[in-house]
Amino acid sequence: MSLPLPQIIAEGIGVNVISVYVDEIEGSDDLKTRGTLDDSFQSLFAAYLRFPPMIQNVNFIIRVRGDQTQDCQAPAKSAVKKATARHAEYVKKRERDLEEEKVRLTRLAEARSVILSPDPSLPEPVKFKISSTKSSNIKLCTDTTTGTRVKVVGRIENMRVSKTRTFVYLSDTRGILSCMFTGEFHVVASIILQRQAAIEVFGEMKAVPEENHAPDNRELHVDHYNVIGEAPGGPESFSSIVPSDTDQAKLSSLRHLVLRRPAEAMVMKARASTLGAFRQWYKENGFREHNAPSFVQTQAEGGGSLFTVPYYGQQAYLTQTAQLYLETQLPNSQTRRHLSEYTHIESELDFISFEDLLQHIEDLLCGVIDILLSDPESAAYIKTLNPDFTRPARPFRRMQYREAITWLNEHGVLTGENKPHEFGDDIAEAAERAMTDAIGVPIMLTHFPVPIKAFYMKRCLDDPTVTESVDCLVPGVGEMVGSGMRMDNLEQLTQVMLQNKWDLDAYAFYADQRKYGISPHGGYGMGLERFLAWILKRYTVRECVPLPRYPGKW
Repeated sequence: MSLPLPQIIAEGIGVNVISVYVDEIEGSDDLKTRGTLDDSFQSLFAAYLRFPPMIQNVNFIIRVRGDQTQDCQAPAKSAVKKATARHAEYVKKRERDLEEEKVRLTRLAEARSVILSPDPSLPEPVKFKISSTKSSNIKLCTDTTTGTRVKVVGRIENMRVSKTRTFVYLSDTRGILSCMFTGEFHVVASIILQRQAAIEVFGEMKAVPEENHAPDNRELHVDHYNVIGEAPGGPESFSSIVPSDTDQAKLSSLRHLVLRRPAEAMVMKARASTLGAFRQWYKENGFREHNAPSFVQTQAEGGGSLFTVPYYGQQAYLTQTAQLYLETQLPNSQTRRHLSEYTHIESELDFISFEDLLQHIEDLLCGVIDILLSDPESAAYIKTLNPDFTRPARPFRRMQYREAITWLNEHGVLTGENKPHEFGDDIAEAAERAMTDAIGVPIMLTHFPVPIKAFYMKRCLDDPTVTESVDCLVPGVGEMVGSGMRMDNLEQLTQVMLQNKWDLDAYAFYADQRKYGISPHGGYGMGLERFLAWILKRYTVRECVPLPRYPGKW
């Protein structure tokens, strides 16, 4: 049986001396780190947490790296002193926390033993939804009128406890209601209730002056409540598990809880509104929605990043483009604008020119933004999450690929190999975004070289080395829309397929479209998450989908 840690057996006395390694460059302070030579801690303090310095027979070893060499040595006295002091403070804090938790649990048990009964003399409550702001049968208490007694359910978004009152901010995902607990209800609720608990409250609705900053200038004065679903307190409380200052990488494993935070929840609400706005625009402009198959036998876009799956004894692919079927893709990418599973908005237009296609994309983006900003609810989401967002100026800036290469070289933006850009380069994400952010407006980047675009892109008549293609770039994101006219010449299409050594039979359905009454047509694909990242100013598209999927995260 293998030992969890490397052990040195002292000769003659049989004492196990445990060697614990620290590597400040390649080590990790993860909870699963074992402290072996191949699985070192990153800091001496983390090693002390697992192997307290007062334990005998532990040999701490620091791995030192030079330009060409690496060595192992004992930690410096200053490092030991610093880590020891930090560990001692940690132990004291842990002891304080344990004592506080003991007191909290005692108070919690006492509070739960208190039985609070509703006042039978009060009127029957009216069932009320927090999101209802103009209900005709709900009256707010003022100096001259009595308020309606209501019954409300929701989840505790936040709490504020004072000496004589407890304020609970209750949410039903569509609104917030301030609830004030006083008297014995305050005493018990301040101990039992925790953030994210689901509760049912009863009380009188009262008007609140604007200067008090209560949501919708109203407040519920509680005369009874029931806990529907408890939430833990102490070290397992929502605030402890999902702290507001934790970085995105640490929060990825807690995404299911992070979505309950107001900002993240608002992004999801904006996402729903945006999907509705796209569908509304398409319907108003004469488009029909179609659903493409998820599994196909053919490759698309060159097949460079296809995801294969077994399909009843045959090999199939997840659909990579709906240009062939009218998109589900699994790119092996960790960039801030890629997901393994995303929502793809894709459209095909018939009997159009390249100029028509460019104009359509601009109309679509601006039209959807107009729909969102004209709706008070979705406009509020955008205003809260991205206060500086404004409607993009029209027309969008036009720039050909050759011009972009010149711009990048003139502004010293190099390739990933630290070389000047050349015609034919597939402009990398970083360079593309640097240019877009510097220009600061949406850009229609057109006429890409044939080798770096999809096989079905139509060649320009006046320059067959480039295609009638366009990427719409937006600040903060880079490429948001990929588009182009489709090749409508069957002979030319067949030649391209043969050059790529593709099975013509597998693509017969696509070739047949050219055989029976082909017409000039084009289309585009756009990731919904990139559109959201643009209008909501999100750093990564992972923030724009409820449960993001990417390499290493399922």
